[in-house]
Amino acid sequence: MEGLILLAALLMLAVPVAVVVALSMISTLRARVSTLESQVERLQSQSATAGVERGTAGARAAAPTPVPQATVQVPPAGAAAPDPDHIADTVFAARSLAPEQSAPEATARPEGAPPLSPPPMPRGPAPAAPPAPGSTQPPSPRRPNPLELAARAVRRWLTEGNVPVKVGVLVLFAGVAALLKHASDQGWLDTPIQLRLAGIAFAASAALAFGWRERHKRRGFGLAVQGGAIGVLLMVVFAAFKLYALIPAGVAFGLSVVLVAGLGVLAVRQDAIALAVFGVLAGFLAPIWLSTGQGNHVALFGYYLVLNAGILAIAWRRAWRVLNVLGFAFTFGIGTVWGVLQYRPEQFVTTQPFLAVFFVFYLLVPILYARRRAPGRRDLVDGGLVFGTPLVAFSLEAGLLDGARMPLAACALGLGALYAGLAALLQRRGHLSALAAPYAVLAVGFATLAVPLALSAHATASIFALEGAALVWLGLRQQRRLPQVSGLLLQAAAAVAFAVADARGAVPVANPAFIGALLIAIAGFASAWSYRRADVGPRALPYYLWGLAWWIGGAVGEISRFVVSEARPDALLALAAVTAALAGEWHRRAPARALAWTVAGGLVAAVLLAVAQTGAHVHPLRGYGPLAWALFAALSLRALQSLGIAVDRGASGSLPAVAAAHSAWTVAWALAATLSLAHVASTPRIGDGWAWALVGLPWLVAATLVLWRPAIVAFPLARHFDAWRAPLLRGLLAVLAIGWLHALRLSGDSAPLPWIAVLNPLDLAQLAALAIVVAALRGDALPGPWRERRAELLGLAGFALLSVIVLRATHHWGGVPWGSAMFGSGLVQTSLTVVWSLLGVLAWVGGARRGERRLWLAGAVLMAVVLAKLVLVDRTHLGNLLGIGSFIAYGLLCTAVGYFAPAPPRRESASLQGAPA
Repeated sequence: MEGLILLAALLMLAVPVAVVVALSMISTLRARVSTLESQVERLQSQSATAGVERGTAGARAAAPTPVPQATVQVPPAGAAAPDPDHIADTVFAARSLAPEQSAPEATARPEGAPPLSPPPMPRGPAPAAPPAPGSTQPPSPRRPNPLELAARAVRRWLTEGNVPVKVGVLVLFAGVAALLKHASDQGWLDTPIQLRLAGIAFAASAALAFGWRERHKRRGFGLAVQGGAIGVLLMVVFAAFKLYALIPAGVAFGLSVVLVAGLGVLAVRQDAIALAVFGVLAGFLAPIWLSTGQGNHVALFGYYLVLNAGILAIAWRRAWRVLNVLGFAFTFGIGTVWGVLQYRPEQFVTTQPFLAVFFVFYLLVPILYARRRAPGRRDLVDGGLVFGTPLVAFSLEAGLLDGARMPLAACALGLGALYAGLAALLQRRGHLSALAAPYAVLAVGFATLAVPLALSAHATASIFALEGAALVWLGLRQQRRLPQVSGLLLQAAAAVAFAVADARGAVPVANPAFIGALLIAIAGFASAWSYRRADVGPRALPYYLWGLAWWIGGAVGEISRFVVSEARPDALLALAAVTAALAGEWHRRAPARALAWTVAGGLVAAVLLAVAQTGAHVHPLRGYGPLAWALFAALSLRALQSLGIAVDRGASGSLPAVAAAHSAWTVAWALAATLSLAHVASTPRIGDGWAWALVGLPWLVAATLVLWRPAIVAFPLARHFDAWRAPLLRGLLAVLAIGWLHALRLSGDSAPLPWIAVLNPLDLAQLAALAIVVAALRGDALPGPWRERRAELLGLAGFALLSVIVLRATHHWGGVPWGSAMFGSGLVQTSLTVVWSLLGVLAWVGGARRGERRLWLAGAVLMAVVLAKLVLVDRTHLGNLLGIGSFIAYGLLCTAVGYFAPAPPRRESASLQGAPA
C-alpha cells in the first residue's frame, strides 16, 4: 500500500514537469512555423516584384518589332501531351525575351528559318602564339637518374634488334654450360672428355662461321650467334685447362688471348656492340658456371686479365661504355667475392699484381672512352669508372694489407700523386681536359685520406671537416658542383672518423673529443654560411642542422662525462641558454629563420629541463639550480632582444619563431615557480587545498598579467607581443582548465586553518580561474564557438564547482569520508538534491521573469534530473529524515515554480535577441 502511494505521489510530481516540457516544445515549434511562414511570404512578394521589374526592362530593351510572348499551355487531365518541338520553340521564345539572355546587337530570326549555328571551327592545330615580350623560356628537361637510365637500357635491349635470338643465345648458353657440368659431375657421358670438348668446340666454330656468313642478311641474328660461339669456345678452353688439365696454363692463356682478340676484331670490324657484349658476358660467366669451388686464383685472375686486355683493346677503337662497365663490374665484383670468401694473407704476393694491373686497365679505359667521344657530349666523362675504379681498388688493397696503416697511407699518397699527375697532363689536351677536374678531386681526396691513416682519428676528423668546408666555399665561388659534393663527402668522412675514435681526455672541454666535435660543428656552420651568402637557402639548412647537432652532441657528451648526475639538468639548462644566446646574436647580424627557431628551441628546452631538475634534486631552485636559472634569465633575455631587433629591421619571416620563443620563456618561468611551490606545499602539515592553490598560483598570475597587464609579460618584445598574445593566453587557460578539473577531485583541506565554504584556498583559486575565463570569453582571445557558447560553458562550470563545494561541506562539516563511497551517504544525497533543486527553481523563475527561454529550459532540465535522482537514488533513503526531506523540498520547490513560472516565456528578451544561440 505504501509503495502504491509513493508511486502515485511520484507520478503527480512528474506530470507538471512533463507538461511544462511539452508546452515548451510546442511553443518553440509554433514560433518557428510562424517565422518560416512570414519568411516565405516575404520571399514570394520580392520574387514577384523582381519578375515584374525584369519584364518591364525586357520590354523596353526589345526590338521595335514586338515579339509575341509564348506561353506553355498545360493540358487538362486526360488530354494529349503537347508536342515536344512546340515546347522547345516556346522555351526558346521565352528565353529570347529575357534581357540577360539577349545581346544588344542580336537581330530577329525570321519565322521558319533554321536556328543559328556557330561558325565552323578551323581544322588542324591552332597556330602557336608568339612568346610575349619579357616571357621566360621553358625550363630545360630534367636529367634522368641512374635507375631511369638503367631501365631505359634494359628496355632498349629487350625491344630493339633481334630480341628472340638475344635471349635464346643467352639461355641456351647457360643451359649448355649447366648441362655439361652436371653431366661431368654425374659421369653420364662415357665418351672421353677430350672428344666431348672437341665436339663442343667444333659446334661452336661452325656456329661462328654461320653467324659470320649471316652478318649482312640478318645482322642481329648473325652478331648474336657469333658472340655466343666465341663465349662457348672460351668456356671450352677454360674447362680444358682448369677442370680436366688437358692443356697447360700457357696454351690455355694463348688460346684465350686468340679468342678474345678475335672477338675484339669481329666486334670492331662489324661495329657491333651487341657482339662484344655477348662475348664478354659469356667469357666472364664461364668460370662461374664451371667452378668446382677449389680453383686456382692465379688461373682465374689470369683468365680475367686476358678478357680485360681485350676490353682495353676494343676501348682503343670504340667508345662502348656498356662494355667497359660490364668488364669493371665482373672483374672487381668477382674479385671482391673471392677476397671475402677465400683470400688468405699468404696469397698476397700472387694477388697484388693482378689488382694493380686491373687498376691500370680501368684507369686507362675512361681516358680512351673520352678520347673517342665527340667534344661537347654530356657523357664525355664516365663518372662511374673515373671514381669507382680508385675507390674499389683502394678498398680491395686495404683488405689485402689487412689494415696496415702506414702501407695504406703510402698507397693513398701514391694514388694522390698519380691522379695529380694525370690532372696536370690532361689539363691542356683538348676535350680530354674534362677529366682534369675529376682527377684533381681524386688527388685531393687520396691525399686527404692519407691523413687519417697516419694520424689519430680525432685529428683526422678535424682536418676532414675543415677541408670539406673549404671545398664547399671554393665550389660556390667557382660555381662548380664537384667541389661542393667533395666537401660534403669530406664532412661525412669526418663524422665517420670521429665515430671510430675512442680517445677520451681527462680535462673538460680541452680534450680531443670535444675539440673534434667543435671543429666539425664549425665546418657545418661555415658551409651553411657559404650557401646562405650564395643565396642557396635550401642547401644551407641541412649544413646548419648538421653543425648544430655536433655542437649540442659534443657539449652533452662533456656534461655526461664531467658533471655529476644531480647537476646535469642545471648544466644542460646553461647549455640551452648559451646556445639560444649565440643563435640570437648571429640572427641579429644575419637574420635567418633557422637561427630564430634555434633560440625558440633553447627556450622550449628550458621547460623540459625544469621537470628534469625536479627529478634530479627535488625542485628547480636547489643545488646549482639558482645559478643556472640566473644565467638562463640573462642570456635568454639577450636572445629575445636580438630577435626583436631583427624583426624591427625587417625579418618578419621569423615572427612565428619569436612568438614561440617568448611563449616558452613565459611558460618556463611559470613552470619553475610551480615546481618550487609544489615542494614548499608538500609538507604533511599543509592540506591539499593549499598545495593546489600554490601550484596554480603562478599560472593564475601569468594569465592575469596577460589579460590586464600585458606590458609586464611582453618585456622585452612589447612592440610585437600583440601578434601572439591571444595564443599565449589560450595556452595558459588550457593549463588552468586542466588544473581546475583535477581540483574537483580534491577535498580542499585547508589545514592548518579550518575549512570554510568558499573562503578556503582551493575554492578561491577555482573561483579566480573562472573569473579569468569569464574575462577571456568577453574578449577576442578565444575562438568564436567558445565565445558563442560562453553562457552554457560558464553555467556548467559553475554548477560543477557548486556541487563540489557541497560535497566538501558534507565532508568537513558532516564528517562524511571523502571518496567515491560518500555518494552512498543520505546527507550527501539530500544536500545535492536541495542545492540542485534551488538552482533549478532559480533558473525557472529567473527565466520566466526575464523572458529568457534558455535559462528557463535549463532550470526545467535540472529539475527533471533531480526528479530522476529522487526516483532512482533518494528513494533508498526514505526510511530516514534526510531522504524524506529531499522529497519534501523538491515538492515545495516545484509548487513554488508552478506559482511563479508555470510556463516558458514565449520569446527571448530584448537583451538576448541579438545573442547567438
